Amino acid sequence: MEEITEGVNNMNLSVDTQKKNRIQVSNTKKPLFFYVNLAKRYMQQYTDVELSALGMAIATVVTVAEILKNNGFAVEKKIMTSTVDIKDDSRGRPVQKAKIEITLAKSEKFDELMATANEEKEAAEAQEQS
Repeated sequence: MEEITEGVNNMNLSVDTQKKNRIQVSNTKKPLFFYVNLAKRYMQQYTDVELSALGMAIATVVTVAEILKNNGFAVEKKIMTSTVDIKDDSRGRPVQKAKIEITLAKSEKFDELMATANEEKEAAEAQEQS
């Protein structure tokens, strides 16, 4: 019995660590580059980041992932699509929505690119002050 309890506890821990690096993207709440910069910060903390979206926000997630990949910050690790039943209050019945989860890992050049970007930002700020 103790083995089962221990297994369940370990399972919960792995779920918690998985969710810490997940970004749930909305297509209306924040601008596109908010999510790009947030994903960069998450990749600084964790080795990979999971971008997740439902319905119309899927296009935003794909765009964010492509920006990170094309600029050399990330490499594609996993893409998963599915449908989710969501209760629609106006209709009173469940509605299926498309869902996508894209997992990106740090590229080999990630730290180098981030250091270069920080140096450029500091140089621009120093130039503004003088």
